[in-house]
Amino acid sequence: MNRTGLIVALCLAVGVGLAFGFFPGLDLLVSRYFHGFVDANHNAFALRLYPPLMLARDIGLWVGTLLVAPAVGALLLKLILPRRKLLVSGRAILFLILTLALGPGVLVNGVLKEHWGRSRPIDVTQFGGTEHFVAWWDPRGDCPANCGFVSGDVAGAAWTIAPAALAPPAWRALAYGGALALGLGMAALRVMAGGHFLTDVVFAGIFTFLIVWIAHGLIYRWRYTRLTDANIEWALECLATPGYDLFVGLFRKRKTG
Repeated sequence: MNRTGLIVALCLAVGVGLAFGFFPGLDLLVSRYFHGFVDANHNAFALRLYPPLMLARDIGLWVGTLLVAPAVGALLLKLILPRRKLLVSGRAILFLILTLALGPGVLVNGVLKEHWGRSRPIDVTQFGGTEHFVAWWDPRGDCPANCGFVSGDVAGAAWTIAPAALAPPAWRALAYGGALALGLGMAALRVMAGGHFLTDVVFAGIFTFLIVWIAHGLIYRWRYTRLTDANIEWALECLATPGYDLFVGLFRKRKTG
């Protein structure tokens, strides 16, 4: 999580944003190629129905869940047994859950996909749908909800860069490579399926990366905001102990009564 990654992400955002903003037909050009895959039942974007690709998407969706599961489990155990030491680093718990909630959760699925009315390729008139095509920067599309900008699947896959950032130094480059491969693979699957335009998947990855980069700085790197594991463990204990003591007191009172 250094400045090089940030510069690369910002340059990509500017380059893609300007190119596809001034020439929105580029999005149609990319999707038109995959629209040309038609199966025996005359379904366009037929790659979306190809079983191996469907399985690959399902597997990709589970990766993030598996990676965040230890942090969620450790947090729940701490809230249930507040005086027990955390099984996972407090900063790691905060970092992983916060970035997953803010990136794929709030920004992507809670805000953009529900309020940015850009239609998906499979729904626009150019590819046999009924909704009109708009450029990536235009929220005035016909889509009422769960829209194309940006891709939730790609945001979830791109989020895996967060656990990669916490990998031991000797394994970190490999972890980053795995996260990048997962993100690119999911992006390709969604474009091939007609579920998203190219800009939908590119900005899903960029937005998620920026949230991870900022959160990592706040929690780990920047002097005036970085936290310690002890700080977080103490805060969780203070939060959960009153409820735990109340529950134990009521249970003992009931048992003795």
